[in-house]
Formats: sequence, C-alpha cells, structure tokens
Amino acid sequence: MSSHDKINYLEFPSRDIQKTKAFFSAVFDWTFTDYGPEYTAFANAGIDGGFFLSEQASTTDNGGALVVFFSDSLDQTQAAIEAAGGAVTRSIFSFPGGRRFHFIDPNGNEYAVWSNQ
Repeated sequence: MSSHDKINYLEFPSRDIQKTKAFFSAVFDWTFTDYGPEYTAFANAGIDGGFFLSEQASTTDNGGALVVFFSDSLDQTQAAIEAAGGAVTRSIFSFPGGRRFHFIDPNGNEYAVWSNQ
C-alpha cells in the first residue's frame, strides 16, 4: 500500500514531556526519542508521532481530534491507565460495534479506548 496521501504522523501537546513518556511507556509500551527538551517522538504505537511542549491540551470539547486505541481487554487497559496517572472521564459504554471509554492523560489530553468484545 502506498503511503502517498495517507496519515503518516501525529503530534500532541504536552505540559510535561517526562510525565508523557512515563505514562505512555507504562500503559502502551511506547518508545521515545528526544529531540531537545521541548519535543519527543514516539514509536511502537501503530503510527509514529510526537509530543511538543505546550500549556494547551487536546480535548473534544476544545475541538481536538479524538484518538481511539484498540484493546483486547477494556478492564485491563483502564486499570493500567489509572495506575499510571490517567483519569477515566467517561466510563465504559456500549455503542454499535463494541464498547469503549474515554480518558485523559496526565497532561489533560483526551483519548478513548474501544473493544469489539
């Protein structure tokens, strides 16, 4: 499949780069490469991307896109998120095709996790 005209990279704001790296490493096993004190790139996430130092946060309330992770076990993923300092903002609910929940990372960015089980 050609990568021409496809989403190739995502960037997110981060109030604290070190907290970001610790959270996503612990929960999703992401790896990071730092490019100075204000930027880190991530890998092992299904798509590559990075976090840039910013006081802003990305949420659906402020018009941000919602990144949705897939999980074989919502309960396990939710427990890992909470143990690493994330907070569930919308408990597990059903929707056509599966179930999901929403959470914020330690920087205030909103994400969701879904499962077809």
